[in-house]
Amino acid sequence: MKQLLFAIALVLLTACGGHRSPQSWAERLSTGQPVDSVAFRYARLIHIEQADGYRVVYIDNPWKPGLSLHRYVLVPYAATMLQQRATDLPSGTVVRVPLRRSVIFTSVHCALAEQLGATEQVSGVADLKYIKVPFVQEGVKSGRLTDCGDGMSPLVEKIIDTEADGILLSPFENSGGYGRLEEVDIPIIECAEYMEASPLARAEWMRFYGMLYGQEERADSLFSEVESHYRAMQQVAQTAQQKPSVVLDKMAGSVWYVPGGRSTIGQMLNDAQCSYPWADDQSSGSLQLPYETVLERAGQCQLWLLRYDAPSPLTMQSLLSEKDGYRMLEAVRNGEVYGCNVSTSMFYEETPFRPDLLLQDFITILHPDIPNQPDLRYYHKVQ
Repeated sequence: MKQLLFAIALVLLTACGGHRSPQSWAERLSTGQPVDSVAFRYARLIHIEQADGYRVVYIDNPWKPGLSLHRYVLVPYAATMLQQRATDLPSGTVVRVPLRRSVIFTSVHCALAEQLGATEQVSGVADLKYIKVPFVQEGVKSGRLTDCGDGMSPLVEKIIDTEADGILLSPFENSGGYGRLEEVDIPIIECAEYMEASPLARAEWMRFYGMLYGQEERADSLFSEVESHYRAMQQVAQTAQQKPSVVLDKMAGSVWYVPGGRSTIGQMLNDAQCSYPWADDQSSGSLQLPYETVLERAGQCQLWLLRYDAPSPLTMQSLLSEKDGYRMLEAVRNGEVYGCNVSTSMFYEETPFRPDLLLQDFITILHPDIPNQPDLRYYHKVQ
């Protein structure tokens, strides 16, 4: 049952290195001496090698295949190797683990830290206004956690004051680096799991985060639960007698964003056994389409699942006030519209590492004929 969990895409584009001695990790590896690998079943962007007393984490560049995004060397705090054997370490950014204090820039990783029992190891956050996780809001209010400002222009002095051992943030293509953060002597750990190609691959990165926070067993156990539940839900969906058609999300300005067929959401819809108009599309992100294109291709879909951000539940009246053309959708005419309020739910905080819970919602909505299904967690019928 115990399986891989996760890893993290980490970056310090100015990776620190060391001179290698004849007994270095690289030489031991090249001469065939035992070096254990930490295997990942689903994740493809992260690779971890277990050496003698430390681990080497390789993060592949998701935007430039064949190139490396970063290399980390995880050294236990209890080890004296950093002082005694620094020349034996391979090149890479040295991270002392478990992290005793960390600054997190993303809501999803704050939520994961809570699931891993590592809340006391979080000392600061950025983009507080986007983080709904209770322990973070309460921690900042009480003064236990430091509000480090906006994620795009963080307050570096406050980050330094946290005495953090690592900064967890999400990398972006052509971001241009991290400015003054790169000048601070704190490892920048780039969390690139969101670029993985499948829901379970993304979730599996929790195993890496478990290593960072000294919660490997807990992370392994959690991922095992996620994987087994996800696979069980897939089997349940296969018992459905029909594959209802479904369209997702809604207009944002003049554009309707729909998940590509190879996106994580697109793959989950396939696992939920439904008919999705863009299932054959090979895009791993979202498609930007005009209303007319969506109406032509998905206007006859039986169900409409959409996400929205509002202080109160969406109603059919308020939805139609946004765009009267929605009346032409069959799902609207039949009253089969389900909304997920991302403002009041934990959709964005939970589902990246708990895709099984979102798949459960999809199956419950798509296949009401399947008995003994739980209540909806994220989506609810629009009244």
